[in-house]
Amino acid sequence: MSNLFWLTDRQWAAIEASIPKNRRGVKPRRNREIISGIMHVLKVGCRWVDCPSEYGPHTTVYNRFNRWSKAGIWGKILKSLVTHDATGVQCIDSTVARAHRCAAGGKGGPKRRRSGGAEADGPRKSMPLSMGGDVSSHSN
Repeated sequence: MSNLFWLTDRQWAAIEASIPKNRRGVKPRRNREIISGIMHVLKVGCRWVDCPSEYGPHTTVYNRFNRWSKAGIWGKILKSLVTHDATGVQCIDSTVARAHRCAAGGKGGPKRRRSGGAEADGPRKSMPLSMGGDVSSHSN
């Protein structure tokens, strides 16, 4: 397949030092292939089962991604790749975001309703409590 993703020598050299070496059990021997497989799945967006066999068994690719995610290893790798050296870099942003004139709400603002005058003094619209005294202590 020509659409496979492989880490270049420069990319591999940048992350190789962040990969854990002291783990229990069988020592991983194909880190570069497995990480390339993880990057392929994340880049293409396919299911783990559909990961090409050139990267190794799809269960190994998924398990490595899952284990490293839980252990925070991916965060450490990404932190090691970020450089905070901004010497010689200058950015000027003059972006203006304008809202449409009707983005603030309906036309004319909130509507006010007048009380009905005579209707406001009319009969009550709620029912009074028909039981006298304490509601919780009545007997049948």
